[in-house]
Amino acid sequence: MKRVTILGSTGSIGTQALDVISSHPDQFTVVGLSANSSVSQLEEQCRIFTPQYACMMDETAAKELRTALADTDIQVLAGMDGLCTLAALEQNDILLNSVVGMVGLQPTLTAIAAGTTIALANKETLVAGGKLVTDLAKKMGVDILPVDSEHSAIFQCLQDKHSARRLKKVVLTASGGPFFGYSRDMLAQVTVKDALKHPNWDMGAKITIDSATLMNKGLELIEASWLFDKTPDEIDIVVHRESIIHSLVQFDDNSMLAQLGVPDMRIPIQYALTYPDRWPSPVKELSLADCGSLTFARPDIETFTCLGICIEAARRGGLAPCTVSGANEEAVALFLQGKIGFLQIGELARAAMHTLPQKDVYSLEDVLAQDQEARAFVRAAVGA
Repeated sequence: MKRVTILGSTGSIGTQALDVISSHPDQFTVVGLSANSSVSQLEEQCRIFTPQYACMMDETAAKELRTALADTDIQVLAGMDGLCTLAALEQNDILLNSVVGMVGLQPTLTAIAAGTTIALANKETLVAGGKLVTDLAKKMGVDILPVDSEHSAIFQCLQDKHSARRLKKVVLTASGGPFFGYSRDMLAQVTVKDALKHPNWDMGAKITIDSATLMNKGLELIEASWLFDKTPDEIDIVVHRESIIHSLVQFDDNSMLAQLGVPDMRIPIQYALTYPDRWPSPVKELSLADCGSLTFARPDIETFTCLGICIEAARRGGLAPCTVSGANEEAVALFLQGKIGFLQIGELARAAMHTLPQKDVYSLEDVLAQDQEARAFVRAAVGA
C-alpha cells in the first residue's frame, strides 16, 4: 500500500488523482487531503477515502469542515501551517502537490525536507523557487516526479539512463489554446468566456487562461529547465493542436523519442503515483488510425507575448521567473474578474519584470517577498 497525501484534492488534478486511486483501491491509502474553500466537496472526499487529516486554506471553511466531520476521527487543519503539516507527515510515501499558484512552494520544500517523494503538478514551485527546490531535493535524495503531461512525457522518454546522458534538447508541445491563429487585434476583443474554452483539456480557470495566453507554456519551459537541467536555448516549443504527442526529447545523434496518448491527465498522474511501475489505467487506448494526422507549427511569440516574456525571464534567471509568475497570477485573477483585458496580462507581467529590482541569489523569504511585490505592482498599475 502506497500512502498518499494530495494537496488540492478538489481541483482538476486532485479529483483525477482520486479517480486513479479508486481504480486501484488495494494499492493506495490516502493519508491527507486539502482544499482551498470547497467544504462540501472535501467533506465528500473525506467520507469516501477516510484520510487521517484534512486541511482547508480558508480558516472559516476549516471551521465548517470540522463541524461537518465531527462524527469522524479526521483531524482538520487550516491555512499554510496546515498545508505544511500535511506535507511533513511521516506517514507519507508520496505527496501530490496539485494546488494552483505560489501557495504550493512552501509545502513542497517542507515535504522534501521530510524526505518525501514529490509528485509535482504545481508549476509555480519550480518557476519561482527552482534553485531552492532542486538544491534541497539533491541534498535530501528526494525524487521530484513531474505530473504535467509535458514534463511527464519527457521524464518517461528519459528512463533509459544511458540515453539520458546524451540528451541534447527538450521539445515541449503546446495545443495553442483556443486562440491559435489569432492576431493581436483579435486577441484584444476576446472575453473571459472565450478564453475558458480550451480545445483539448479540462483544467481549472487559472491554468486555462494561462494556456490561452501561452503563459502556461512559458512557465513549463522554466519548469523544464530545472527538472531536466537544460538552458532555455536547449528547450524548443512546437504547437501540436491534437495534443496526442505530449512532448519529445532529442539526443546527441539527433534521434528523437516522444510519448503519445489521449489527452487525459490520469495517465501522467498515475505514472507519478506508481513510478517506476506501470499499471492498468482507466484511460482509453490511443488509436493512431482514428487520429488520422498530426500537425505541428511554430508558436507565434510576437502575437502571444507571454511566451517570449517567460523565455526572457528564464534567461535572466534569479527572481525574474518569480516576478513574472506572481504578476501573471494577479493579472489573470483581474482578467477573470473583468477588470483588465486579455492583452494586459502579458503587458503587466513584462512591466513587472522590467521594473522591479531583481536578485540573482535568493532565499525562500526573497521569493515570497518578490511574489507579493509583483502582485502589488500589478494591482497598482491598474488601480485595483
